[in-house]
Amino acid sequence: MSNQPSQASAPAAPAAPSDFIRDIVAQHVREGKYPQIHTRFPPEPNGYLHIGHAKSICLNFGIAREFGGVCNLRMDDTNPTKEDVEYVDSITEDVRWLISAWADDRLGLKEKGQSAAQQVVNCQPDFFLPAVSGRADISLAPALEPFYASDYFDQLYSYARVLISKGLAYVDDLSAADTDQYRGSPDRPGKDSPFRTRSIEENLDLFTRMKGGEFPDGARTLRAKLDMSSPNIWMRDPVLYRIRHTEHHHTGDKWCIYPMYDFAHCLSDYIEGITHSICTLEFEVHRPLYDWILENLDLPRPLPRQYEFARLSLGYTVMSKRKLMQLVNEGLVSGWDDPRMPTISGLRRRGVTPQALRDFAYNIGITKYNALTDVAVLEYAIREDLNRRALRRLAVLRPIKVLITNYPAGQVEQLDAINNPEEPSSGSRKVPFSRELFIEADDFMESPPPKYFRLRPGGEVRLKYAYIVKCDEVVKDSSGKIAELHCTADLDSKTGGPTAGRKVKGTIHWVSAAQAIDAEVRLYERLFTMAEPDAAGEFKAHLNPHSLEVLTAKCEPSLREASPELRYQFERLAYFTLDKDSAPAKLVFNRTITLKDTWAKATQKK
Repeated sequence: MSNQPSQASAPAAPAAPSDFIRDIVAQHVREGKYPQIHTRFPPEPNGYLHIGHAKSICLNFGIAREFGGVCNLRMDDTNPTKEDVEYVDSITEDVRWLISAWADDRLGLKEKGQSAAQQVVNCQPDFFLPAVSGRADISLAPALEPFYASDYFDQLYSYARVLISKGLAYVDDLSAADTDQYRGSPDRPGKDSPFRTRSIEENLDLFTRMKGGEFPDGARTLRAKLDMSSPNIWMRDPVLYRIRHTEHHHTGDKWCIYPMYDFAHCLSDYIEGITHSICTLEFEVHRPLYDWILENLDLPRPLPRQYEFARLSLGYTVMSKRKLMQLVNEGLVSGWDDPRMPTISGLRRRGVTPQALRDFAYNIGITKYNALTDVAVLEYAIREDLNRRALRRLAVLRPIKVLITNYPAGQVEQLDAINNPEEPSSGSRKVPFSRELFIEADDFMESPPPKYFRLRPGGEVRLKYAYIVKCDEVVKDSSGKIAELHCTADLDSKTGGPTAGRKVKGTIHWVSAAQAIDAEVRLYERLFTMAEPDAAGEFKAHLNPHSLEVLTAKCEPSLREASPELRYQFERLAYFTLDKDSAPAKLVFNRTITLKDTWAKATQKK
């Protein structure tokens, strides 16, 4: 069989998910309420996406696929002081990666030069069930870019003027601090701004002058004229526009007034033809404002409708962009794509596959209540995925030299080793065996406890794919440290030999010393020591000081041809992937995850 196997094929498609949002969409499809279901994923480009966003990506793009619809990736870029093209690029890359198996770049992005109204996007994930009948398959050109809320600034400005003309919005001169004070609190009604009674003509004039750059930052805002005594504090004359003399990453210096998220969000949905605007639960109190803006602009129907679900909270991590940025800026991690980070780029670099994240998103479901998801659920999805796809390889992380005294000096055997027992089509490879080997330090004990089935003085183990060996002598250096083990092999015990069926209780891995290659191995653990680092004061106080250990491993020579697209199981140890820091003269592997939940066992011992 081939010595250069392909990666194991992707697993079979899981059953289609079911949840309350999909039930709503399914009902709308049965009723024929919309010509086509249209969703969107609208991140603000002020940081890198994290695993919580992965849940939303899978939900929005998934619903579009399952119901024969369309999903847009849109940058909700209304705050120029925090947004950057770096984040736009990273978000686009992350979304492409996460849904890359769905269909040839047809990602719910728009073709260059086309308006939102011209877009029909084919979203075709290969792991979902076939779409409903009657769905149109429409391919896009390869040159793709996201939608941007900032592309609609001219339209949004016109809509704001409509509200002013109808007496539903006014220019306010209160400072930010006074605006907060006038707004009141949940148990205390607000009070009207003294500028609330300005005439329509004066408000239109001032808003035009705001756009023209006449006033400094913070001098004036545009506010909706609603109800300052509303029990919903978000309906107490919310700010719709503010002045910011700051260059925008996408529009440059064209604008010095910028719409607030709540104003831009609903109208961007409308402009793009969104039918189901799916948000996380904290936006539930914003929904009345979402509906009020749309309903008071006399827009042609149908209007988009907002639906909310519980965001992901994951154990042993933080999900706040602000806190993740703090970790990056203070050098507590190596960057946004540090493999310990919960960012999509960090998970990708660690070796987690898109399929594992999609499976995880399916497993946790979509609910209306907030709850902490055990990180073990994510780790289970990763292990299940990697067990099916990872190519097996031999590597020793903490080597002890073994001399097989009855094996001929200078002889090298090429033994057959299986690439993946879960995927027979992945074939086998040859691994060299010789007189001098390395085994794992943990696989030998001079005075072992009961039921220790690895190597001990006078004991026997099987070397995987090779022979049964017996430890005859422990050789130590002047400091008393083990220098090497002298063993004898049952040379008839190899597969096909007369004693191949002889039973021994332990099997360990190894590499041939002469042919072994060195590789830097980075052993990653959970970034925090507490399941809820936010819940016990300063989150950085709970950083895990042992979240990274760097070793030099001895590896079988086939890993010299390791590819970053493939995943590997170092047998009996863990799953690994080739890191971007690798070079031909220096291989670097990241541990994606251990074979079993060793963290839980370690925690139980404390």
